[in-house]
Amino acid sequence: MMTKPRNGNNVPLAAAWLAAGILLLVGAWMVPVNLKSVTPSVLKQAGKETPSVAVFGKQILDSEKLGPAQLVLAAARLVDDPKAPLLDRSIRDVITRRPEWAAWGGWDPFLEPLFNLKENTGRTESTPVLTFFIATKARQGLLTYLSNTRSLGVQAVLQTREIDRTTQFVPAKRPGGQALDAVILLTALLYQGDHLSGSLQRELRNLAETAATAKQMGELESFYVDLLSLGKRLDWVQLRELLRTTDSTKTMGEYAHLARLAPDNLPLIYTAALFSDSADRVASYLIKYGKTGLEDLRLALALGQGAVRQLMLIQSPINRKAGPALGLVTEFALLYPRVTLAVKYLGFLVGAFCLFRGLQRELIEPRSGYASPLRVQSSILAVLTAFLLILATEPFLLKAAPPSEFRLKFVIPILSNTADVKPPTTPSSVPTMDTKIIGSIIFFAALQVGMYLFCLRKIREISRSNISPLVKLRLMENEENLFDGGLYIGIGGTAMALVLQVLGLVPANLLAAYSSNLFGITCVALVKIRHVRPYKRQLILDTQAPAPAMPASLVAAVPPRPQVAVPAATAKVATPTPPPPPPPPAAPTAKSA
Repeated sequence: MMTKPRNGNNVPLAAAWLAAGILLLVGAWMVPVNLKSVTPSVLKQAGKETPSVAVFGKQILDSEKLGPAQLVLAAARLVDDPKAPLLDRSIRDVITRRPEWAAWGGWDPFLEPLFNLKENTGRTESTPVLTFFIATKARQGLLTYLSNTRSLGVQAVLQTREIDRTTQFVPAKRPGGQALDAVILLTALLYQGDHLSGSLQRELRNLAETAATAKQMGELESFYVDLLSLGKRLDWVQLRELLRTTDSTKTMGEYAHLARLAPDNLPLIYTAALFSDSADRVASYLIKYGKTGLEDLRLALALGQGAVRQLMLIQSPINRKAGPALGLVTEFALLYPRVTLAVKYLGFLVGAFCLFRGLQRELIEPRSGYASPLRVQSSILAVLTAFLLILATEPFLLKAAPPSEFRLKFVIPILSNTADVKPPTTPSSVPTMDTKIIGSIIFFAALQVGMYLFCLRKIREISRSNISPLVKLRLMENEENLFDGGLYIGIGGTAMALVLQVLGLVPANLLAAYSSNLFGITCVALVKIRHVRPYKRQLILDTQAPAPAMPASLVAAVPPRPQVAVPAATAKVATPTPPPPPPPPAAPTAKSA
């Protein structure tokens, strides 16, 4: 079937489609934004021109908060801050000038009438606050001072000293109750000095009033246990500054839990709370992501205060496998993350479409005067390719976060021995997918795309050949095994994946194995239904089509054949006369009858 010949600029146009597709795909890959993670380039942009850890420590030290500055110095050394030596010299200079600040972590006017700070000049290092509060003389002085308070919250906290029904402490009025008594007095002093956040102060007052009314500690005892844990690790000013950024008793419990599980990283955790001005977000992030989240937090601290605040605001892990990014794009992604993410996904889709459109013009559409009936479904392949690219660039989209090492665990005492009883395993409701599994799926899909393009190239060769439609039809029938090749590759990939899983070389996952077969079925269906069947139908119609009639204009243009005169004698000799017909038979007579 004849159609209009195509222009000769098909090759440059195909190259333009291919170049545009590759540029769009690379550009989309370089966009530094993800759905469930954050890239280091965005954090670096957020931390640009913001104070580093050591600079922040110098600011705290200038506010006469020696103890928090010492923890920030330890964090600066952990993240290799180049300005850490300057902060170290500044801290040593303050200790030399004010040695009485070393034990308490700074100056506080509430402590001067209770503790003569100048008497503690012998302590040259930061001292946990409960070391001072546990002494009998100190507790008696605190009780005398706080008994005259006009604060209803402080009075409610002091009333809990009379409670005898406790589960984790010895009651404060009994022998051995010094620890609980010291913690109660420490809580009351923090409340009196307005060193607690507003929400934490209100929650603590409600718990204290409820406990005093019910004559039992209840939930307030857990708060006292957590405060005891922090009071044994932090000095007065360090504890005071941490509780200013803590909005609930739950967060304080999480910080006490983190201090017990990761004591070596306590400077990082403490500095992050002051850096982001929210201990709640830091605790939630670390409880959720565990040691991996701690490493992400370390990276954010090395990039500056803005990076820590951005990480705590997003509450997502860091994608360390992200590609390079341009500065302007990173700044736009920081300001408008959702818009940038939509642009990235759209770039994957449009880039894949342009790429397959270029392959269509290069591999399928003929350069001769015959138009091919083949058309690649670029949109379908573009959607599939964009989906696979999104999976490849989103490491936390299908892969669930590993179990956190910092999860809170509650130990419930029981009477029976259940050491031999295994706890029931509950299946995870979140599907997990390893990076190797995603890679194998992408590999099987790439094989089928290559097979699909190879089949289209073979159909193009047959359609461009200068032979009759009947011969083309025979050649198409001869290539049936090639057109089924995608199915063979799919079955082989499934078998290979199952064998590797049995041998333990790859994680066991049926999705990775059967995806190869699924891609093979899809490839063969597209080739045979979308391309082979329509082209065979066209060839069959071409073989059955009658010879084209000569146009009327051509018939009118042909001159008539000249008439040749024949002589009469020649005509008589040449044309014999037919013999006369025989006479009819005679009628019978009477004699013959």
